Amino acid sequence: MANTTTPHITIVGAGLGGLTLARILQVNGIGVTLYEADAARNARPSQGGTLDLHPESGQWAMHQARLEREFLAIARPEGQSFRLLTKDGDVLRDEVAGEEEMDRPEVDRSALRDVLMDSVDPDSIVWGKHLKQVRPLEDGRHELHFSDGSTAQCDTLVGADGAWSHVRPLLTDATPSYTGVSFIELGIPDTDHAHPEISAFVGYGTLYVFADDKGIMPQRNGDGRIRIYVAFRCDEDWLTTASGIPFDQPAQAREAIRGYFADWAPQLQELILRSDDVILPRPIYMLPIGLTWQPTPGVTLLGDAAHLMSPFAGEGANLAMRDAAELALAIVAADGDFTTATAAYEKALFPRSTELAQESADNLDLSVSPDGSRQFDALMRRYEAAGQ
Repeated sequence: MANTTTPHITIVGAGLGGLTLARILQVNGIGVTLYEADAARNARPSQGGTLDLHPESGQWAMHQARLEREFLAIARPEGQSFRLLTKDGDVLRDEVAGEEEMDRPEVDRSALRDVLMDSVDPDSIVWGKHLKQVRPLEDGRHELHFSDGSTAQCDTLVGADGAWSHVRPLLTDATPSYTGVSFIELGIPDTDHAHPEISAFVGYGTLYVFADDKGIMPQRNGDGRIRIYVAFRCDEDWLTTASGIPFDQPAQAREAIRGYFADWAPQLQELILRSDDVILPRPIYMLPIGLTWQPTPGVTLLGDAAHLMSPFAGEGANLAMRDAAELALAIVAADGDFTTATAAYEKALFPRSTELAQESADNLDLSVSPDGSRQFDALMRRYEAAGQ
């Protein structure tokens, strides 16, 4: 028999997944407490770049959260535009999206987080709570231990705490492993005014260039900044050891990075040289493809905590939001029986995340390769021929 007592759900992590879960639960009259490591809402100046919301996942989750109007207000359909070039600057693809196209519109991650944050009861979020450990108690309950020395107990626990989740060890010994690819994040602010030639070169959305086991991926953000990801297939610590890139000396770092692209088109090198002093190494990690766990009373995972993958399928945020919406709806449908709800949720979660994690790994290997742009173009041609 289902437990008809209204549950109270504890969520660790106020990212897109955690906030989506909190919002849909609150819309349905279910109480939540959300613990977030950041000291305050705006503690981090950047919440990441732009992302495309897919109809079957991110957009569907916003519908379940009753935030469709707010989503449409921040969506940028033109951001679906993309260009694919060879390292010599030859154009393989140049696709411009119209304002009416809403298949996968871009939104700035910070704007999307603001919409979700504004929709959640502010009193349900506890800031400055960096989870260090979770201790199981009797009857499926758990005790949370935070870095400030405080503790809290909960009946039901959802780990939405990202790649290095401290909730995950309750369910599995799996930990993230290095994919073999690292990014360097760069950026050019106010590009339309400061560098109109670069703005025109990148276009309205994203530009992709892959060759020589490297890549350059500039992406337009809604605030006028072009965020650039430079990719290398390399050892895990190569960027900060053997690469010779002095990340604490921006001018020298830009020149050192450009040196690795000396035989690429001048416009691509300019993207590196015109960037500002935000130069961040970012090794890319993933959880094992096909990760599952045995049902465990009182606890489950969503988003990167459950299925961390590289960004080469464009599914990370979308999948986290779909996870959250499906879990919330399962809790509602089960009349508050968390065990029944998580069993249904995880049964659908595992095959879905496995398929997308495999797609992500395959796309990474295809793109960051000796002739990645042409390989990427050939893959898209096969999809087009198949009517996909």
